[in-house]
Amino acid sequence: MTSYEEIDTGGVPIKAWVKGVSFDDGARKQLEAVSRLPIVGPWVAAMPDVHLGIGATVGSVVPTRKAVIPAAVGVDIGCGMIAVRTSLRASDLPDSLAGLRSAIERAVPHGRSGHGGRGDRGAWGTLPARATTAYRDLEPRFRAICAKHPKVERGATHEHMGTLGTGNHFIELCLDEAEQVWVMLHSGSRGVGNRIGRYFIELAKHEMRTHHVNLPDVDLAYLREGTSSFDDYVEAVSWAQEFARRNRETMMAGVLDAMHRSGLVPAFRERMEAVNCHHNYISKEVHGGEELFVTRKGAVRAGAGELGIIPGSMGARSFIVRGKGNAESFESCSHGAGRMHSRTQAKKLFSIDDHIEATRGIECRKDADVIDETPMAYKSIDAVMSAQADLVEVVHTLRQVVCVKG
Repeated sequence: MTSYEEIDTGGVPIKAWVKGVSFDDGARKQLEAVSRLPIVGPWVAAMPDVHLGIGATVGSVVPTRKAVIPAAVGVDIGCGMIAVRTSLRASDLPDSLAGLRSAIERAVPHGRSGHGGRGDRGAWGTLPARATTAYRDLEPRFRAICAKHPKVERGATHEHMGTLGTGNHFIELCLDEAEQVWVMLHSGSRGVGNRIGRYFIELAKHEMRTHHVNLPDVDLAYLREGTSSFDDYVEAVSWAQEFARRNRETMMAGVLDAMHRSGLVPAFRERMEAVNCHHNYISKEVHGGEELFVTRKGAVRAGAGELGIIPGSMGARSFIVRGKGNAESFESCSHGAGRMHSRTQAKKLFSIDDHIEATRGIECRKDADVIDETPMAYKSIDAVMSAQADLVEVVHTLRQVVCVKG
């Protein structure tokens, strides 16, 4: 007996780990369109946090042969998680956590203002040394990319190294089952990844039109191996994924430094256990003896023994997990709880009072601008974890006590 639902679409099969969780029609139709592309196979996998996305389905694993689909990765290239366990215990935290939250907010630019223009509060005015150092190694490759594709240079790049962003990106202090304090955060390649994604999505659409390729959805335009545009996209997306990884590491260093300097907690050690994983990315992998380009959009690699992070919502538990290497899922698992309601729907359905109640006991924003991120907008993380019990095992269960949002 399988733990997934297999869907026959007329294309390659879809294997969906959705038992006990919602699987909306919009997401199902998106996946069906992907499954009918001639470059996709041997099947498509859907994780239990699956939901409708822009361009491609969030919570999907899409293997392709000798081609890549830029919109399947999307514009938040390299988005992912990092978590660090510290030597602090719950008893080391102050009675009021507001000061720690403020210290973190001062240390890491977050949010967005002025449409991302001059003086944007979500970017550095003057880069700190750690951000300068982190970006320095990346700059030569970026210059080479921009020499071929100047449009990707037009906006903030180094100014976003070590910054959080908006939306579902967050920084949290959490407690595990042993009352040990963890620092966990979620972010990606910021503005430059967005520009790279949008640029190559449009380039792929142009190439499809040029070669008169009919698609079930124009957003599923792809770039074929052996073309210069394919090579340039693979290099650009690889660079953006590395930017995202460095961004998380730089932010984490800033958060830990802010905690050390705050005077609100005793001296502590960190990196006793650290995890840094993407959940929006492309990877060249071998599955079933075949070399494939595997796109995980809202999915985490869960190879046998590999550690990953599956966060809940602002008011739900999160999990450090160890992969089981399930071949049917292309060794993948969910990247979170997954949205139940769109941002627009959440703002209509839930009030500030609802949000305050759902985040009781958590030091976080409780205003109208975060209603779209309220816990009720998401699926039950417990149901999601139950649906993927054959994909991962839980190593640590975390509950947040501080949450910083942009």
